[in-house]
Amino acid sequence: MSGSEKLNVLQGDDQVSVNARFDLTGKVAMVTGAASGIGQAMAVGLAEAGCNMVLVVHSQSPDETVKRIEAAGRECLVLKCDLGGPIEALQQLSLAAEDKFGRLDILVNNAGIIRRNDAMTYTEKDWDDVMNVNSKSVFFLSQAAAQSMAKRGSGKIVSIASMLTFQGGIRVPSYAASKGAVGQVTKALANEWAGLGINVNAIAPGYIATDNTAPIRQDAGREQAIRERIPAGRWGTPDDLVGAVLFLCSDAANYVHGHILCVDGGWLAR
Repeated sequence: MSGSEKLNVLQGDDQVSVNARFDLTGKVAMVTGAASGIGQAMAVGLAEAGCNMVLVVHSQSPDETVKRIEAAGRECLVLKCDLGGPIEALQQLSLAAEDKFGRLDILVNNAGIIRRNDAMTYTEKDWDDVMNVNSKSVFFLSQAAAQSMAKRGSGKIVSIASMLTFQGGIRVPSYAASKGAVGQVTKALANEWAGLGINVNAIAPGYIATDNTAPIRQDAGREQAIRERIPAGRWGTPDDLVGAVLFLCSDAANYVHGHILCVDGGWLAR
């Protein structure tokens, strides 16, 4: 065998090994807020990597997400839930996933809401609504999932943080507080659960073109100011987050605990 042939064989073996680390075939993943935007992109990406999917939605139709998951050859369970409601409803989600698939390997806490108003006139309802969906549900969904994962000694929990996990933002005090909480809860749970084989991490998206950022993008002056600060020179898309979630949900991230992975086009480096 020539030297080049030996090299090709070695590269082939290495490639199989690398692919195996990212293979999610047979896993069951739950994604909240999966009807559109970042949640939809992540759910479809996980399905294409081999996961059967549990989609948690509130009022928006997940039909397009379901169609794309089934096109990837995966099964899909849709659960409707108000994540700002009683924690008993949140706890039922992981039980429903286990009833359907017999297990829950991955939880992606993606769902989130935002309310914009001046801090001087911000209402208690807006504060509580945002905190309940964006941070309280993250903790209690993670708690329920971890109780199942701990029995098998493995699991991946990924929550969606934000640039406002690190910065204060403008006219979104409860959103900034809730995303700061996501970062700290991620670290706190990692400290307790890493020894149980459960990886708890977060992804902090930069400025992504979604429904949540539509009001900013419609403000020509602010949109331009944001875009010009991003070293990559553009707003992100939901698909830009897929690689990050696949990594954190795979065996390739088995020694990654309590990390907040920024996918921001370089925003925080500026």
